[in-house]
Amino acid sequence: MIINEFKRLVGWAALNYVQDGGIVGVGSGSTVAYFIEALATVKNFIKGAISSSDFSSIKLKQLGIPLFDLNDIDSLDVYVDSADEINRHMQMIKGGGGALTREKIIAAVARKFVCIIDIRKQVDILGKKFPLPVEVIPMGRSLVSRELRCLGGQPKYRCGTVTDNGNNILDVYNLKIFDAVSLEEKINNIPGVVTVGMFARRGADVVLVGSEQGVQIIE
Repeated sequence: MIINEFKRLVGWAALNYVQDGGIVGVGSGSTVAYFIEALATVKNFIKGAISSSDFSSIKLKQLGIPLFDLNDIDSLDVYVDSADEINRHMQMIKGGGGALTREKIIAAVARKFVCIIDIRKQVDILGKKFPLPVEVIPMGRSLVSRELRCLGGQPKYRCGTVTDNGNNILDVYNLKIFDAVSLEEKINNIPGVVTVGMFARRGADVVLVGSEQGVQIIE
């Protein structure tokens, strides 16, 4: 499938941002899986990785890349992850795979956030096509749902999904997000919310876009 080729292109292109002797922040998802494969080719030149999901951690271990705990380090040179949607301001919706909280924590620590996507993920307005994920404490799911409706969204419980942190996810539909920073703050302030999959206050520093023209670099 040609989309997988776009993902492979950006996954391997992200190696250009990996520094020798460093620890690399690694996200999750099908595009990041290509980056993990690429990272394995330079594993002898890096200390290891910090992972945002159990799935990525398993893949990193299988390929012989050492894993570190984020609590044991002060900062990261680079974090490589994908996005479900991204706008021209390099603000993103993430969390389709359910790892949004750990992804947001690692992004906050990294000095450079490299987002790798295929061309389909670029949008003018966030939220038009992809729902906004919100990780919630299970007992607060109904309260958070009511508050999200007051903000104009239509939350839907992602049945059968439990995050790596043991929480639930609400996917919020029918949002057209014009002020991503403001909405991120409002949702994060709702009691019961662990975090929202809006990456606006800490967006990407570099975006690598895979398409038929190859890899486009946006900085």
